[in-house]
Amino acid sequence: MKVSKITHKDEDRIKVEFPYNQQYIALLKQVTDAKWSRTHMAWHVPYTNESFRQLRNMFPDLSYDKKEEPKPAPALAKEAISAMPLPKNDLQPNNNGIFIDVIGKRIFVKLPKREGDVCFLTTLRFSRWDAKQFCWVVPNYPGNLQLMQDFFKDRISSLIIHEVQPIDIETKKLLTHKNGVFCIKTKTGRLKVLFAYHKHIAGVIKQIPYHQWDDHNKWWTIPFAEKFIDLIKEHCIAQGLEFSYEEDVNNVHKMARITPLDIPNYKKCPDSFSLKLRELRYSESTLKTYTNSFEEFINYFHKHEIDKIDEPMIVAYLRHLVIERKVSGSYQNQAINAIKFYYERVLGGQRKFYFIDRPLREKTLPVVLSETEVSAIIKATTNIKHKAMLMIAYSAGLRISEVINLKIKDVDSNRMQLRVEQSKGKKDRYTLLSAKTLVVLREYFLAYKPKEWMFEGAKQEAYTARSLQMVLHQSATKAGIKKKISMHTLRHSFATHLLENGTDLRYIQSLLGHESSKTTEIYTHITTKGFDQIKSPLDKLDI
Repeated sequence: MKVSKITHKDEDRIKVEFPYNQQYIALLKQVTDAKWSRTHMAWHVPYTNESFRQLRNMFPDLSYDKKEEPKPAPALAKEAISAMPLPKNDLQPNNNGIFIDVIGKRIFVKLPKREGDVCFLTTLRFSRWDAKQFCWVVPNYPGNLQLMQDFFKDRISSLIIHEVQPIDIETKKLLTHKNGVFCIKTKTGRLKVLFAYHKHIAGVIKQIPYHQWDDHNKWWTIPFAEKFIDLIKEHCIAQGLEFSYEEDVNNVHKMARITPLDIPNYKKCPDSFSLKLRELRYSESTLKTYTNSFEEFINYFHKHEIDKIDEPMIVAYLRHLVIERKVSGSYQNQAINAIKFYYERVLGGQRKFYFIDRPLREKTLPVVLSETEVSAIIKATTNIKHKAMLMIAYSAGLRISEVINLKIKDVDSNRMQLRVEQSKGKKDRYTLLSAKTLVVLREYFLAYKPKEWMFEGAKQEAYTARSLQMVLHQSATKAGIKKKISMHTLRHSFATHLLENGTDLRYIQSLLGHESSKTTEIYTHITTKGFDQIKSPLDKLDI
């Protein structure tokens, strides 16, 4: 480890250089006002005797030029500081400290409620109070952090600048290619679009629904759809740009989840956790998801008692999920919710804010089958029970849980309706009963004679979701369908085909049981109705 004197933002500092080491970084953060500099690509601490003494105690092998060793501060320094006028809020430093965490483009500030401090924070552009997390959120614009340091001064108990993941090297190589546009399909159903700035291509991307600019990585992302790939490709050809498409394989090599075979004394989720979920009437699906997420969390710290896991350990685990486990954004959110549920609802603690960004919900377009493909899947299904299940799922737009939980009494053949009870969001609704589906249902009923559930398994219990998914995949394989589909694809196809046949969006929303019309509007971006009347601008070029 080597230290040297530098001038950073018109202030003398001690630059600390060493190969990346998490233990060194943890020790350095204990030095008052230790910071990371992107400009110098190194850590630096105040140029004072106290800071230098702390460094020598922590790192005995410290290498430095003795000429640069900090000299004792003049005797008048303290008097000069004490003589400086206080801010207009007349607040003296006290035991109620201020905690500042800088994470990427945002600064999180936790502080006691004082009118003068609040007035100061509101003067910073776009600052806001986060009522859910009980802290101020300030944009990390140039100069904002320095303004806060100058204002709060000695009242700052903690200031931590969290490291941001660097852009992948391969991505940088792609960005330097000035004559090409690269589309990369991610595992989450999005397309990364990388290119050197091109006004026309950027304009095309801005016309695509749910487009998003990643300011940190400097690339665009859009939902994955073949028509969007074709659209970008057409415009690239028209602009004389090279176009290439590939699938992202970076997430293939990731750390596996901890199992009972990996560690001794594998812990089961506490009974109090599942009992509290049942007490609050959470669904079985949510109970299973939360229980699995929390069990993985407590076994990551299998050497610690559950109630002794503190906030820094929780933040470390959440980063482990992202960096090493490479989980999806939805899994990451589930883990955060499960941990918060235990410490806040089960243990009855105060609501906490963990200094890690929740992932933005990635807006993807669902896979949809054509009417011909749906027909092929149903025709390929020979078992009458399986055919009835697939037909009722598609014809009524049901979720897989709604299909397997359907009861005989829910079928109203007089009004040609299906009653869906206590589905997602604890809501009831009515949806369509197709005439052709009713014929197949009656044929199935005479052959199998179910007692309570419309579709029963071997032990006269409700059919399992896994078995139904397998039925669909087998039929899709027989029909020669190459798309990656699930039972929910039939629901998406139902809504899209209704829209293409002229059904009003409000009726589709009611049939699907969507609480918000915005959820239903996604199907307007999938439908290809009217595409045959739109001509590509390339067809008008004289080429």
